[in-house]
Amino acid sequence: MNMNTQQQNFRKLDVLIKELPWYVEEFIDKKKRKLSPGTLLNYCHDYKIFLNWVLAEGLFNGDIKEISLSLFETLTTQQVEDFLSFLKFQLNNREITINRKLSSLKSLFNYLQNIAETEKLEPYLRRNVMAKIEFNDVSENPETVANRMEGKILIGDEYENFRKFIEHGYGEKNTSNKRILNFHKMNKERDTAIVSLFLGSGLRLSELVWLNIEDIDFNKYNVRVIRKGNKEQYVYFSEQAMRDLKTYLNIRENKYMVSKENKALFVAAPMGPKGTTRRLSARGIEKLIEKYAASFGKPSLSVHKLRHSFATRYHAEINDVPKLRRQLGHSSIETTMIYTHLKNEDLKTAINKLNMPK
Repeated sequence: MNMNTQQQNFRKLDVLIKELPWYVEEFIDKKKRKLSPGTLLNYCHDYKIFLNWVLAEGLFNGDIKEISLSLFETLTTQQVEDFLSFLKFQLNNREITINRKLSSLKSLFNYLQNIAETEKLEPYLRRNVMAKIEFNDVSENPETVANRMEGKILIGDEYENFRKFIEHGYGEKNTSNKRILNFHKMNKERDTAIVSLFLGSGLRLSELVWLNIEDIDFNKYNVRVIRKGNKEQYVYFSEQAMRDLKTYLNIRENKYMVSKENKALFVAAPMGPKGTTRRLSARGIEKLIEKYAASFGKPSLSVHKLRHSFATRYHAEINDVPKLRRQLGHSSIETTMIYTHLKNEDLKTAINKLNMPK
């Protein structure tokens, strides 16, 4: 994660923490030295969902910031199970997401019971209901994960067809809607370059969002990214991605009225009274992929599935797991091995001259 991302997450954290009770702020403050601001921000989002549920269920009368520790002493295991059911059936969270939220709560409650103490050297909580709640069993072998993933990624001709659809097809499909057509004309070079880079490199969303123009090496076909653990790495991408990037960069300054000081690679159109051009956000990229995917007829396709699509084709074409692991930035070889289980009969037109290191 680069410094800009960290600073942005710290700012968001400072805003969100003011909405939550004092003991949450104390816990987060203790964790700042060990955990990334992005992780802490996710913790706070999880706590806000839980505390808002407490209010909605009538378990506490008052403001969210006023929810007392004494309430946690009286929570029953059934009430916590009800909250987890709320996550599943009302918020449509997957089992793995529910486990993450439960893990956040377990960390907080463990701190309140076993680490924090009053002036009288007594724990904040004597009873920890979260310690009694078990995680969902979501263990899956790589083949199971691969089989589930296979129907949600681009396969065969879809790989190039999706890129062409963004470049031309989406506009042709919406010629009768001037607003949609004009918006596509404005952004088609940018959006094509974004998808082409995802499909030609396997970058993570956060890595692509924070790219600057200076990060691209146009001679070596690679891009400098800051990966998990704040590690710098140069990641290779395809010739098609390079062509689409150059097409976009040729129109970037004039179309988006970008000042020379703005080095962000992907930008959004100027908005607001001052008309300031800004870096395209992660959510903005997710929304445009969702839009194109739905219109293309593959609504389950997402930014992360584009990464999976790249990895699947790379493995089928090159069949080098260590290189694929490096390309994707995986810390564990087991994560990369998922792609060795994916099946696809039409992979002959895979990655074109990726210029991977020998």
